[in-house]
Amino acid sequence: MRVQSDTELITFQHWTLRVRPATEQPARLLLLLHGWTGDENSMWVFMRNFSADYWIIAPRAPHPAEPSGYSWRAPRAPHSEPFRHSLRSQGDARGGPRFDDLRAAADSLITLVDDYAAQNGLDARQFDVIGFSQGAALTNALTLLYPERMRRAGVLAGFLPIGSESLIERRPLNGKPFFVAHGTLDEMVNIEYARQSVEMLERAGAKVTFCEDEVGHKLSANCLHALEEFFA
Repeated sequence: MRVQSDTELITFQHWTLRVRPATEQPARLLLLLHGWTGDENSMWVFMRNFSADYWIIAPRAPHPAEPSGYSWRAPRAPHSEPFRHSLRSQGDARGGPRFDDLRAAADSLITLVDDYAAQNGLDARQFDVIGFSQGAALTNALTLLYPERMRRAGVLAGFLPIGSESLIERRPLNGKPFFVAHGTLDEMVNIEYARQSVEMLERAGAKVTFCEDEVGHKLSANCLHALEEFFA
């Protein structure tokens, strides 16, 4: 897997991180959250044209996943994790992580951002976040739990985890810019889950930019360009 040459792999506290420090000031902090079975290298394919004033942090999720990589939630019973065997109906989607499954990860990421920013002299009172698949679900959970910390969010090939409804009704995301991208041919997370997520995020007050394209469980070239413009 190719990652940018200007990144570095580090250990910070109990985290493994791939980091690209900003080369322009003032720096904006961007958190990258990989998907299920991914790692700290997975998200850099989206970052090639991102501004040099972004200080980018890509943490490795804390839980091993099968058959490889890492997960943002603790393991469940065997065969309950993959979305690839579900997403035919709302009921089947319960095989994926629920909101409460991701709460511990969201809390620990806030601590990571605060501690890393303090050590490196960064302003992290607000930061940006982009997640893919399970990482996109975590992005949604993170923004709902800590809306005051979020500046803007990217939700790629993801979904809104079940159990978010009580927070959504409080409209915690009032005016927050969200970018949601999804493939109409996605067999891992059906496009209808993205469309439902857009409706629910808007109910929570978010200002959503939605890009869908005729691809599978990935980001199309058109939506990548739109992502870059959104975070420019």
